[in-house]
Amino acid sequence: MRPRIVNPLQDPCSRLAVVLLLLGLPLLLPMARAASEVKPTHPLDPLTKQEIALTARILQAEGKVRDTSRFPIIVLHEPPKAKVLRFTPGKAMRREAFAVVYDRAEKATFEAVVDLNGKRLLSWNKVPGVQPALFGDELGFIPAVVRADPRWRQAIRKRGITDFEHVQVDPWSAGAFGLADEQGLRMVRAVALYRRGAKNGYARPIEGVVAYVDLDTRKVFRVVDTGVVPVSKALAELDEKSVGKLRQAPRPLRVTQPDGASFRLRGHEVVWQNWHFRFAMHPREGLVLYTVGYEDRGKVRPILYRASLSEMVVPYGDPGPGWFFRNAFDMGEFGLGLGANPLELGKDCPANALLVDAVLATDDGGSALVPRVVAICERDAGILWKHRDYLSGHDETRRARQLVVSYIATAGNYEYGVSWIFHQDATLEVEVLMTGVMTTKGVTTPAEADEGHTGEGHGHLVARGIQAVHHQHFFNFRLDMDVDGPAGNSVVEMNTESVPQGLRNPYGNAFMVKETLLRKEQDAQRSLNLTTGRKWKVFNPSRKNGLGQPVGYLLVPGDNAVPYADPASSIRKRAGFLNAHLWVTPYDPSEMNAAGYYVNQSQEDQGLAKWTRANRSVANADVVLWYTMGITHIPRPEEWPVMCVQKAGFKLMPCGFFTRNPALDVPRGRK
Repeated sequence: MRPRIVNPLQDPCSRLAVVLLLLGLPLLLPMARAASEVKPTHPLDPLTKQEIALTARILQAEGKVRDTSRFPIIVLHEPPKAKVLRFTPGKAMRREAFAVVYDRAEKATFEAVVDLNGKRLLSWNKVPGVQPALFGDELGFIPAVVRADPRWRQAIRKRGITDFEHVQVDPWSAGAFGLADEQGLRMVRAVALYRRGAKNGYARPIEGVVAYVDLDTRKVFRVVDTGVVPVSKALAELDEKSVGKLRQAPRPLRVTQPDGASFRLRGHEVVWQNWHFRFAMHPREGLVLYTVGYEDRGKVRPILYRASLSEMVVPYGDPGPGWFFRNAFDMGEFGLGLGANPLELGKDCPANALLVDAVLATDDGGSALVPRVVAICERDAGILWKHRDYLSGHDETRRARQLVVSYIATAGNYEYGVSWIFHQDATLEVEVLMTGVMTTKGVTTPAEADEGHTGEGHGHLVARGIQAVHHQHFFNFRLDMDVDGPAGNSVVEMNTESVPQGLRNPYGNAFMVKETLLRKEQDAQRSLNLTTGRKWKVFNPSRKNGLGQPVGYLLVPGDNAVPYADPASSIRKRAGFLNAHLWVTPYDPSEMNAAGYYVNQSQEDQGLAKWTRANRSVANADVVLWYTMGITHIPRPEEWPVMCVQKAGFKLMPCGFFTRNPALDVPRGRK
């Protein structure tokens, strides 16, 4: 579940360029809109190519970086929330960059803040005891380092493989398990797959061989070999030649907008059907939304200040030596935005989508243009509302339309799509798409295994000699709520309960909704309850609708799961956000990622589990919701050799935010 990026040291565009090359695309392609041509007009606009270069030059001029330094990340240092909300177009604006610098010679991590307007270094701090995310320089040299190790070569020869150049080396983040010879090392654990004559290496795992790589010395310091398992000879390609005869194609279905799109895009601001919001691509978090509001009678009412995927983790359920460490934080350890795909109209998104590219920093202090990385499109969404009067026969129906802002990222074998879906009734929906190829394990295949019984309880057979291991996907979304303003929001938990039959319920049919105010952070660590249909409402007690009710927005969960890893396990200690589906904290701009900022090789959670020990008040405050969504994946043969898309998500729905249906004013559709 991590980006497999082959990136030569001399490549000036670092991992981003190689991602594009691996996807079969040149670095620069014709664009619907060139990000390099967009100058910042708002304090939250992402860094430009020029600003990234200026950041690196200032740090170099200050003597803070050298040949052994790399930049795991360079991003906008977001201004204080209060200043952003007071900003008016055309006024001077604060522009600062935040950079993480890793010095391999010193084995040290530093954080820098650079004033881009004043062209000066504002702060430079060493951050002890942490490891920044893996970067392209490292992911580039790992395969060569592993293939050159004599112990690894001997283990591969035992499998009858001598053409080492055809062995795919996949680096996995190491995690932290307290092993003595790993203390203080910056490292990865690398597994192997055989690709000779094959495009899909995951059909041929070289089971039982794991190389432990010290990234600072560029050496393998341990090779694990648990015994020979035959490497599958079968292919599992996805092209037409390999699949066989294709079914008859359905007739063309064309999506067109002859009069153009209904949304307006001005810089990074989008206006559509009363919605107003900003967006940006972040190398770590992917797509980020800012200042989301809904126009009501000529006034834009705030709902969210900032919304993004804050962290994700994919724990696997096999305790074996080649699997126990496979608990990848695809965001914090690798950067989900860095794996974003250039999108193709009519394939990755509808033909009527507008594609927007992005500029992202590279680990050598340069930048790369990622083409067509964000898709913005309108789509039909069925019936919005309808009523036919059965007496008069009068019929009123409105057709629904949605605006979708999305991207797709490749994380090794998996693809993740994240879509923010804006509805005409002021609902904001989040949808995560999961597809790609399952991570596989080579197994001995007795007769009973061919019938689907592997004799092991940690995976399911999906092909002869190939088992896909049970795993889970967890996503945590950070939602900085500003319901009708940043100050004075509170959160209530809503549980639907039956009323006991008796004097208050003589016929046994009554039920009611119980609302409980969440006052402190410790009280606000909550999990789903299917029995009570549990939901959470963020409301502003100082703002009332026409019925005298406090205005609010409801978080409505979709599919979810609980973690199966033991509470004392390493992954549960590092990803404390798995302990609850909902967390509520007071706004703090330094608290951005659910498991903390430095999760690579972390020993314990440095995020929500740590922050909420203070048990701060979350009543009548500027509150942030953190929603954890889980999916348990028990593999099926029908998901091999590629998985059809599985969807999961949640909604933010107005609840008293309006006095009546906000979609009443949607006009009848054209005939």
